Amino acid sequence: MSIEVRNIHKQFGDFQALRDVSLDIHSGELVALLGPSGCGKTTLLRIIAGLETADAGHILFSGEDTTHVHVRERQVGFVFQHYALFRHMTVFENVAFGLRVKPRGLRPSEAQIKRKVHDLLGLVQLDWLADRYPSQLSGGQRQRIALARALAVEPKVLLLDEPFGALDAKVRKELRRWLRRLHEDLDVTSIFVTHDQEEALEVADRVVLMNSGRVEQVGSPQQVWDHPASPFVYGFLGDVNLFHGRAHEGEMHIGADHHAVRWAAPEHQGVQDAKAFAYVRPHDLDVRRYSNGDKGIVAQLTRAIVVGPVARLELEALALAPGEEQRIIEAQISAQLFYQQGFKEGETLVVNPRKARVFVADAQAA
Repeated sequence: MSIEVRNIHKQFGDFQALRDVSLDIHSGELVALLGPSGCGKTTLLRIIAGLETADAGHILFSGEDTTHVHVRERQVGFVFQHYALFRHMTVFENVAFGLRVKPRGLRPSEAQIKRKVHDLLGLVQLDWLADRYPSQLSGGQRQRIALARALAVEPKVLLLDEPFGALDAKVRKELRRWLRRLHEDLDVTSIFVTHDQEEALEVADRVVLMNSGRVEQVGSPQQVWDHPASPFVYGFLGDVNLFHGRAHEGEMHIGADHHAVRWAAPEHQGVQDAKAFAYVRPHDLDVRRYSNGDKGIVAQLTRAIVVGPVARLELEALALAPGEEQRIIEAQISAQLFYQQGFKEGETLVVNPRKARVFVADAQAA
């Protein structure tokens, strides 16, 4: 089932939760709504579900307007962060619940319910826990049972709100892989809300970046990572260094004159001496020991953290432009290179960006 979100607005008192949000979700797609707390992602999910009503706009399921269709008639399955399993029911009864409360004319026979529940427990690889109670399960097991219960009613759309948010990091990682494989087997249109960038990039077919009630960017995980559409997206997806400077005729210029760094910004070829800023990911910084006359950002190595194959370096920039504040630069190199170079905390290094994304704040085109 495809989903069309058209010009959705939602306000809670003075707070504007959603501002003219439009979005297309293709049939069988797994889409992540990603963004910081308060960005509107859960409100959008609840409006799609029918649990909230939009102030303006429309929701269409496979071309049919469902804006005012009751949640019970939307054929939507839910999985929430805190499981919401019935504690007094066994795993089997929890999964069977949605089938047993169907209207009499639509309710399967007891034999059909038993077969369906065991099939679903097999699908989530927990059929051996059918007679246990939720209190006897781990957090990861409870979340898989919650998913089996949501699937029991054969939803056309599956909605997951921070489904792994209450679990520890190792279990979250395991369940992300499991959910991706399960989705490929089921091919049901699915939307999940998360504030975890790694989770969204690893699991989703497409990622919807949201900020302050608006959609900032929509694209595949690779697209949003490689080509962020705005400073917000660049800053939200992973660690990043921010450098301030000037853009002029296709070049970015930062730092004090005698240690100035310039790099190409061809997308701003028409810009004349405009305030600009550049985002550089830590692994896109070239780091070497400083020699007199070297071009680049001169910095003192204040801390080095080596974990496994990666060395994370924290540096303080030394050669600053007039009026520029002291800043910390984060660089990431291989542990092998770190040991080969023999870098020591306290010594002076020079860093140069291999790759940067430049945004112009007050561009005046030529």
